[in-house]
Amino acid sequence: MSSSFFLKPGAKGTKKRKIPAATTKGKPLKKGGKAGKSGPAAGGAPLPKKQRRPKEDDEEIASEDEEYNSDLGGEGNTLAFSSDEGEEETPQDKRLRLAKQYLSEIERQEADRAEDRELAQSVEQRLQTEYLDSVGKLRRNIAGSLKTCDSSRILKHKLHHTPICALALSPDGKFLYTGAKSQFLLKWCTETGKVLDKSDVLSHREEPETGKKRRSHVIAICLSSDMKFLALAEGGPNIQIWCPQTMKHLKTLKGHRDSVAGLVFRKGTHDLYSAAKDRSVKIWSLDEMAYVESLFGHQTAVTSIDALSRERAITAGGSDCSLRIWKITEESQLIYNGHKESIECVKYINDEHFVSGGMDGAIGLWSALKKKPICTTQLAHGLGDNGVANWITAIAVVVNTDLVATGSCDGCVRLWQTNPNARKMNLIQSIPIAGFINGLTFNADGTKLYVAAGQEHRLGRWWRLKDTKNQVVVVDVKLQSAASS
Repeated sequence: MSSSFFLKPGAKGTKKRKIPAATTKGKPLKKGGKAGKSGPAAGGAPLPKKQRRPKEDDEEIASEDEEYNSDLGGEGNTLAFSSDEGEEETPQDKRLRLAKQYLSEIERQEADRAEDRELAQSVEQRLQTEYLDSVGKLRRNIAGSLKTCDSSRILKHKLHHTPICALALSPDGKFLYTGAKSQFLLKWCTETGKVLDKSDVLSHREEPETGKKRRSHVIAICLSSDMKFLALAEGGPNIQIWCPQTMKHLKTLKGHRDSVAGLVFRKGTHDLYSAAKDRSVKIWSLDEMAYVESLFGHQTAVTSIDALSRERAITAGGSDCSLRIWKITEESQLIYNGHKESIECVKYINDEHFVSGGMDGAIGLWSALKKKPICTTQLAHGLGDNGVANWITAIAVVVNTDLVATGSCDGCVRLWQTNPNARKMNLIQSIPIAGFINGLTFNADGTKLYVAAGQEHRLGRWWRLKDTKNQVVVVDVKLQSAASS
């Protein structure tokens, strides 16, 4: 081992001095790197300590105070004066800002959706109207807005030279079907007033077993809601089914024992109700072209029948002076009495109210909840030359409204405003039309009234008005709402 004892004198001074590691830009030099001249001087005397060079390349990190002072001294740094405390918003300000932003977004969306909202309201109103109409609870008051009624057109044809007895209007109001005391059924275009097609009823007539020959006599006509079937009473016990579009004969339904007096389809279905002089009401299904069942209860010939969308039918019993509502599904009936003489016609206003007319010249307004009429208008069409009341021969209504039309043989068709709540009927218009009014029908909105007029009553020839003509009169009913729109 070596030690300082064995070294030469003076060798201790020759020992190299430890130089601190120099850094270059803050990085230490590698081991063994030269930092400059060092070592003992000649003669072995120790060198004096050198002054440390300043570190020019070292980075200096300024303190926060220095940055703050420099910012104060700089130009164009005025925005640096705002502190973080001034920019912070309080929770209250944040809620206010978010609320304003939310309200502005809502206003923008509502402005964009203004038209959509109006459209949605229109759709909602229409859906509600259609629903109320389908369930029979829609109510419209149009009689009060009636302005004038004028006869705009007369429909005549040589094949209908005899009294016109029945008519039926298509649901869209474009086609009119008429029958008379002849063997022809005519199809009219309501816009042009021309005959589009005709059919011979006699060629499809099947006589009963008695073998008695009689000419065809179209007493009643009705149409299904989808214009798929047309049913007509040919003046005998049979019912003929036709296609209203092609005017082709489809089927002859047999079952009644006497002449059929009235026909009606249940709204929206192919269920046919028929009333006849054999005192029965029969139900037919035209989907199967088959008989379903018979309803009995009237004591005399059934003269008129009507129905809406519910499985119910109302009939007039003629000389038994009664009206009956047949609840088909419940297999029961409601009986109403009120007229003094034979009831000739009855029509539904809605599912809760109906109107009837009879040989006593009275018009009765009924509620389905009352056994007696809530309002009776005596001598609605006055007295005849012989001092006897002019009996009501036809009634038409605009369903689910307050407008009713009645006809007789006094030379006028009268329009009435019904008010079941006030229990009264008010006469609002008289339209001069000569002859026996054998049929009346409105279009869907009540702006057109079609009148079947003839020289004789549709059921007989005991009275003849020679000065009148056999024709269909089209009456324009001008309503204030329709005129304004």
